[in-house]
Amino acid sequence: MSFLRRQSIVAALTANALRPPRNQRAGIPAFVAGWLFGETAPQMLALTALDVATHLTKGRRRGFKAKAGLALAGASALGMAHMVRQSQQVGDVLEDALVEGLGVDYVEHIDEVPDPADLATPWRQLARPFNFADAGVRVINDLPYSEAGRRGHLDIYLPAGEDAIEGAPVLVQVHGGAWTVGRKEDQGRPLMNRMAAKGWVCVAINYRLSPRDAWPAHIVDVKRAIAWVKDHIADYGGDPDYLAITGGSAGGHLTALAALTPGDPDYQPGFEDADTSVQAAVPFYGVYDFAGSTGLTNAIGMRDAFLGPRVMQTTWTDAPDVYEAASPILRITPDAPDFFVIHGELDTLVAVDQARLFVEALRRSSQKSVVYAELPGAQHAFDVFHSIRSAHAVRAVDRYLTWHWNTWRHGVEADSGDEPEDWGDSA
Repeated sequence: MSFLRRQSIVAALTANALRPPRNQRAGIPAFVAGWLFGETAPQMLALTALDVATHLTKGRRRGFKAKAGLALAGASALGMAHMVRQSQQVGDVLEDALVEGLGVDYVEHIDEVPDPADLATPWRQLARPFNFADAGVRVINDLPYSEAGRRGHLDIYLPAGEDAIEGAPVLVQVHGGAWTVGRKEDQGRPLMNRMAAKGWVCVAINYRLSPRDAWPAHIVDVKRAIAWVKDHIADYGGDPDYLAITGGSAGGHLTALAALTPGDPDYQPGFEDADTSVQAAVPFYGVYDFAGSTGLTNAIGMRDAFLGPRVMQTTWTDAPDVYEAASPILRITPDAPDFFVIHGELDTLVAVDQARLFVEALRRSSQKSVVYAELPGAQHAFDVFHSIRSAHAVRAVDRYLTWHWNTWRHGVEADSGDEPEDWGDSA
């Protein structure tokens, strides 16, 4: 492949990562092309520089194609440098969100106030972005929580070492994958490793998937897993009275819905009396509107083109109540637990407007704290592997969960008195 052609491809990928198309038809291709490229911008920038240097050492500086390739490489480098700066700024965005949602003194309730070293860019980690091995963590694999075979298994992440733990806080991780694909081993690893190494008990769950199993099998399994955790986690050192839940995309939807519907008998067939409450929820780039109640084009298009035929296996016209019950934005009550909602500004799969409206509704109704971080330059699934943005997000969630655990066990409330932000007309 010629130098000009290579740089043309890089330039197109850079442009898509910086300004992805937002229309429904282009959303999935824009994500596929932009997600990995955007999160590996430092590596791509280095490769581009190497490609240019190699090209120049061969003395190929003249001619239209050479000049055009160099011009494209220069433009791409500027764009990728901008993406790197945006990723680095995410740390400040997340910290500002925590202060706004929890109060300026929230750091008094975490174990250690973050110092510049803890907030610095993790350049060394970027050398192996998909390496999730952690000597500080041990994993117990494939414990059954239901009779659904592999889809009814979970993994438990614990601090490494022989010392027994007792009464540790528990974090449940729900994987994404459009309710149709995905495995517990593939998502949330950076966060679970970090929390487990710090003494938490982390539980990653599988659940039944569509189209083999129609809705509400997915949320039933999440709740069944929560019930299993409450019954058994003390055997692994966890506190059954304290569960936080997290997940991304479809997992973000299931995280939010589970947090907002404790004890809902429609989602707990055969275990209606089980306690499925959680103390905090941290959904990443979740879907909050199955019913299209917000009027957002993104939500309505997803409902009719994908959720209906593939997941719900019934139409909105035939069963509007099923879609409404599955919409976290329509299930908010004053008793909602504490939330930390995180979403990417440039998400082309799930419009950021869904998160904005969900947070607005939470702040309007919930009596608990609501933290919202909208990450500049972020696509969908930005936290799946090690990147600058992912590292900042994991650290911020660590601070949030540590704050929440410490304040929960000591009976302290967040002191944020902020009014809901006016997002204007998001439809």
